[in-house]
Amino acid sequence: MCLFIIACLISLFSFSLSSCRQEVQKTNVAYVDFPRTIELKARVIPQDSILFRYPFRVHVQGDKVVVMDLHATEYFFHAFRYPDFQYLTSFGKRGDAPEEILSAENFRWNGQFLWMLDAGKSKLTRLSFTLSGDSLLRTEVVSLDKEILRALDFVQYDDSIFIIPDYSGDSRFCWVNRQGKLHRKTGTIPTTNEDALNNACPALAQAWRSFIDYNPRNGVLAAVTQLGEVLEIYNLKDSTHIVRVGPCGEPDFKVSQGYGIPTGIMGFSDVQVTDNAIYAVFHGRSFKEIAQSARSGINLPDGGQYIYVFSLAGEPLCKYVLGHYIYGITIDEQRGVIITTDVNKDEPVIEFCMK
Repeated sequence: MCLFIIACLISLFSFSLSSCRQEVQKTNVAYVDFPRTIELKARVIPQDSILFRYPFRVHVQGDKVVVMDLHATEYFFHAFRYPDFQYLTSFGKRGDAPEEILSAENFRWNGQFLWMLDAGKSKLTRLSFTLSGDSLLRTEVVSLDKEILRALDFVQYDDSIFIIPDYSGDSRFCWVNRQGKLHRKTGTIPTTNEDALNNACPALAQAWRSFIDYNPRNGVLAAVTQLGEVLEIYNLKDSTHIVRVGPCGEPDFKVSQGYGIPTGIMGFSDVQVTDNAIYAVFHGRSFKEIAQSARSGINLPDGGQYIYVFSLAGEPLCKYVLGHYIYGITIDEQRGVIITTDVNKDEPVIEFCMK
């Protein structure tokens, strides 16, 4: 896992780099612990039809659920009926042909439409299910502006704007229109590391790689760092910005030949903003422990064993402790369950009951 994370971070810098702004947002508020710790019971969902290599993301919309396989050999995406997980179809064929995907990073639902992000080709593709519900049609392709460095995540702000994390170090987010053109940039990296901010901004941006989610109903955009323990909350309706820093602190890294090499901990791997709360998968394992285990021939489980729950204002609510190590989550508050992906299992889709 350590080599995979380092490779993901270094890949950001195979593209042009730029300097960052000098303005730092002084909104950091620390949290120490959660008022409640709850162990959740798991139910493994049988999957006989699909062999996943690295089930990274899962998103539910209505009566359908899609699982994304990050290291797929043939298809990146697999659709199932929800909640019984009856297999429907596979799509997003891996390859370099015009309608194929080079490197899938994430996907998002927008009503009955589904957007896929191809980081390798810098494209967003919109699909829609046919009336039968067992296949998809390609309805739109958006080629991203060359000013945008390698896009590793995205959300749809409205019907005309996408929000993409900015890895140039110049800002926090790129706002991109439906034609793929860069509309504007907003935010700054909320670090207290003045030395990195002034002298190693590209490496700083690399270390602050974040996973994001946005809920248009409450206007909350959340970002969680892949390294360290930082949650950012942007309320796009009232323009407030809250930064919550956990006990493990900001992303820790060292600069080597212009690259940011992680030296602290593996932090968050997914986040979801629901109507009522923010859920984030947390790992917390140090890279030192990972390296020592690898040298000893010990294969540690890959993923996080915790789901942190915050209020929409960033107050810690509870910490869920899981019997599995997971990467991706989707929250179904109506059913009271969390659907997750476990990359360590042959049957990787796990359901946890919150009730």
